[in-house]
Amino acid sequence: MTIQLPLAAHSAALAGAMLAMGDAARAASAAVAKAGPQARTAALKAMATRIRATAPAILTANAIDMDAARVKGISGAMLDRLELTPGRIEAMAQGVADVADLPDPVGTVLATWQRPNGLEMSRVRGPIGVIGIIYESRPNVTADAGALCLRAANAVILRGGSESLNSSRVIADAMRAGLKDAGLPEDAIQLVQTPDRAAVGFILTGLQGKLDVVVPRGGKSLVARVQDEARVPVIGHLEGLCHTYIHEKADPAKAEAIIVNAKLRRVGVCGSTETMLIDASIASALLPRLAKALEAAGCELRGDERARAIHPMTAATVEDWTTEYLAPILSIAVVDGIEGAMAHIARYGSQHTESIVTEDAAAAERFLHEVDSAIVMHNASTQFADGGEFGFGGEIGIATGRVHARGPVGADQLTIFKYVVRGTGQTRP
Repeated sequence: MTIQLPLAAHSAALAGAMLAMGDAARAASAAVAKAGPQARTAALKAMATRIRATAPAILTANAIDMDAARVKGISGAMLDRLELTPGRIEAMAQGVADVADLPDPVGTVLATWQRPNGLEMSRVRGPIGVIGIIYESRPNVTADAGALCLRAANAVILRGGSESLNSSRVIADAMRAGLKDAGLPEDAIQLVQTPDRAAVGFILTGLQGKLDVVVPRGGKSLVARVQDEARVPVIGHLEGLCHTYIHEKADPAKAEAIIVNAKLRRVGVCGSTETMLIDASIASALLPRLAKALEAAGCELRGDERARAIHPMTAATVEDWTTEYLAPILSIAVVDGIEGAMAHIARYGSQHTESIVTEDAAAAERFLHEVDSAIVMHNASTQFADGGEFGFGGEIGIATGRVHARGPVGADQLTIFKYVVRGTGQTRP
């Protein structure tokens, strides 16, 4: 029999549970920082082993989540993010193993110098402390986030989406078992076990000083809530309104391969291109080829007036330029040269990832220098906007803000630094 607690009692119980998580995380963060890099590496390797061993249980839990999500009627893109397969679980485990092989950032000396008075100064990396991560229906984030936070000697409190709770719980248990195997406190990785949205509110208030930073990973509404309500620093991850610009000097074969991959490899990831910009000087000759390749691969096209005059497609509205479809839909605009492309990106982009396709080195360098986004690319698919592809072993998200971290947030970005000053008895006159 389920006993329904009065609302006040329920709120008090949830508050107590969340604050206890904060206390446990603070104690665990100190322990993992003191344990040293070899112990953290051993724990990460044990986590990868545990995830592989737990794969059948993860698949069973994920099947429950997938069935519930289908009944709920969530979108195809969200289902793709939620689904785990044997291959995806192996990739998750390998990602944790890859993080284990990364250099431990804690204690890295970033700079040293000596003052005229003989004081030796250095800037040294150290852990942030306790990190709260709020994410939606991607259970693999449980493993990525847990591993990266531990690599940087942090403790983490994870709050995944309700759709992925069963999957995330089994993954988190495997990660905690790996910590225990290596002799580190299990509470260095904690998962909020309730789907109650009030738990998010407790995280955003900082758990009475036990939480040092919050990282949101999800849709616009989630990120907006976190940024509006958080009482601790936020490493923001906004939507991926990514652009691929086909410059007048683009190689047609490269342009076709890149845009099809950038849009359709996986439409539910934040690095998927949502708008293709094509130079007016080559649009008549090249746009039909690109449009037919995209349509043949199952992509719906929405174009501005000039694009529709060249190839039949649905009329794009202003809303299309600001929509992260996360679906096989691509908006297309014909632009007047690189100036027009950069102006469109500046007006409508989310400062996530933009790519230029061109054989003109000078144009490419100008685009890379002047476009103000977290990631800018030349002759490459925007689907490479991923921490694993950057060699980070994974990522917490793609930070699009301007404070602390920008671009893929890996272990290095989950550290802070302090200044170490060594003297020989100097006093200040």
